Amino acid sequence: MAVTKGSSGVIKAGSQTIGEVKSYSIDSTANTIDTTQLSDSATSFVAGNTSFSGSADVFWDPDDTGQQAVTIGSSVTLNLYPEGTATSSKYYNGTVIITGISRSGAIDGTVDATISFQGSGALTETTA
Repeated sequence: MAVTKGSSGVIKAGSQTIGEVKSYSIDSTANTIDTTQLSDSATSFVAGNTSFSGSADVFWDPDDTGQQAVTIGSSVTLNLYPEGTATSSKYYNGTVIITGISRSGAIDGTVDATISFQGSGALTETTA
């Protein structure tokens, strides 16, 4: 069984690498369409449209060009490389709308940011 370390991951907004990433998540879902007929004794469904959304937690860096490439309401091409960017590594690609950026800090910690996004169109899996 192959295991991929989370620290191998890279996220890009277009061609800009988002720096200082601590963690990320990406969720893919499919709607279902009820096709149950009145005479059926069990509910049945078919797959509907798919969608994806997610977020990235970063150490806030006002000088990072990748972090500056994502602003509220902007539409960017997101490239998520769970295995890193080496040749033949699988990655996910799709257009996203940046739906939120929250920043927080504490007396005994760093200033962090969470970048939230909603996919617009399909999420594709491809190879670097």
